[in-house]
Amino acid sequence: MKFEDYSFSQEVKMSIGKLGFKKPTDIQFKTIPHVLKGEDVLAIAQTGTGKTAAFVIPIIEKLHSRKKNQSRKDGIKALVMVPTRELAIQINDVFVEISGNTRVKSYCVFGGVDQDPQIKKLESGIDILIATPGRMFDLVSQGYINLSRVNTLVLDEADHMLDLGFIKDIRDLMRHLPKQRQTLFFSATIDKEIKKLAYSLVINPIRIQISPKDPVAKNVSHAVAFIEMDDKRFFLEKIIKNHPESKFVVFTRTKVRAERVLKAMERVDLKAVSIHGDKDQKDRFDVMKLFKAGDVKILIATDVSARGIDIPHVDYVINYDIPEQAENYVHRVGRTGRGRNKGLAYSFCSPDEKTLVDDIEDLIGKRIDILDINKADYENVKTSSDESHADWKTLMKEIDENDKKYKSKKKKNKK
Repeated sequence: MKFEDYSFSQEVKMSIGKLGFKKPTDIQFKTIPHVLKGEDVLAIAQTGTGKTAAFVIPIIEKLHSRKKNQSRKDGIKALVMVPTRELAIQINDVFVEISGNTRVKSYCVFGGVDQDPQIKKLESGIDILIATPGRMFDLVSQGYINLSRVNTLVLDEADHMLDLGFIKDIRDLMRHLPKQRQTLFFSATIDKEIKKLAYSLVINPIRIQISPKDPVAKNVSHAVAFIEMDDKRFFLEKIIKNHPESKFVVFTRTKVRAERVLKAMERVDLKAVSIHGDKDQKDRFDVMKLFKAGDVKILIATDVSARGIDIPHVDYVINYDIPEQAENYVHRVGRTGRGRNKGLAYSFCSPDEKTLVDDIEDLIGKRIDILDINKADYENVKTSSDESHADWKTLMKEIDENDKKYKSKKKKNKK
């Protein structure tokens, strides 16, 4: 079935066509009819399957068809709750693109920026609100957000919401919403806690589960290379320089590690940017803008940012550090191979991280291919690096100085 075969309004079809969407993905095909009918949905789908459009398209279609009889002053009709600022922005971008030929208006609010412009926009009237919990509750308590007319609630990346401790916020949210509403619950993983929360929010939901036996998208080819911790930067340099036109997302375990990898790439004349929780919102905006535009092709990120990165045509995901939680591997590698695009994910595993790879293989239910590197090739990668001539004492001193600068900046930002 093609999108042109759906009974959408011409305005919505025009927007879908402009985006180049021809056929719905599995999650879209199975979800859209139920959302249009007003039914509750519990959807389990890995990242990169097109689930954002699975709820954006039918929500816009429903609101567009009602606009003749409703005023925007009637209040917010749909609320989308998300765990991160980046995700809020990117979901709103999808709403804006698909609603471009309609009168439906969306907006996103999140913390870390001045609330006055957000208040001004809210007061002008919107139909759809995308929000992170903290800022939304601040504005609700101040009387700037009224949720009494919401008829559709979407909880996106629900498992990550729980990981970040938002379960109390989610339950508090229910007090502000009408009891008669449609609830759409999207999660990449399902466990007892997720299931308990989901079934406390939905009524006789339609359960949709995509690729339950393989949480990693089929479009992603992934492999692991066994590399000493101190040598990882040489192999990262090598793979990036071998593919100068490709886009890379490189994941590290901590913010400090992200900054160290950034400096290592700069030392070998590779332009990169980093994103993590210690960067202020303006820096995060600027970083994502540069990466999205292709002005910088290397993005170094931590797991907190993994689900907020939805950039088309990311060619490689590099797990510079193996994630401590196996579920984060799924979200990391999901940054590539999105939709119908192909992607590659490589993991650099030090001896101390081998048990973490075992946990990942248990989660995804299969072995990850091993990239065999013989001793000669391994040594060649190290000695051919543009950094290999560096004096170790000087290098360690530089790393220490960078760490001090980073910690000092972090302390200053907190003040």
